[in-house]
Amino acid sequence: MEKSYKLKVNGAYEFELTAQDLDSLDIVKTGESSFHLLHEHKSFHIQTTHSDFGNKHYQLKINNDDYDVVIETPLDSLIDSMGFVLNNSALVESIEAPMPGLILEVSIQEGQEVKENDQLLILEAMKMENVIVSPRDGVIKCISVTTGEAVEKKRTLITFE
Repeated sequence: MEKSYKLKVNGAYEFELTAQDLDSLDIVKTGESSFHLLHEHKSFHIQTTHSDFGNKHYQLKINNDDYDVVIETPLDSLIDSMGFVLNNSALVESIEAPMPGLILEVSIQEGQEVKENDQLLILEAMKMENVIVSPRDGVIKCISVTTGEAVEKKRTLITFE
């Protein structure tokens, strides 16, 4: 499966670029936040006017026209396909295993108060360690797994109060 990046422009237009597409671009950095692109014998001057790297949201000026661009990376696509929902964390009551694996570490205890993005456990899957973090602030009601336990996909790991 080839990695691809999805770009949503001005909230209306969507484009998909592969890593190969990006590598084939004839683009040169001309300043700290400016670039020059040649595409199909046309010249494009690109200036990044605002960037929010964490949310992958950028505002660009291309040949004096303004564009709002949001990028979805291969990791974002994977998270979406695994059933995690972003920006809907307040509704999360439990965490399920996104894939089969082995519990390497449980970092919390029942009754413990956690904050959003606190590490909850480490799941080894496909020879990679995946840190599972809290999707919201809350209190741990039940931990359904132990260190060293093998789990299947969709198995409930942790329940919130």
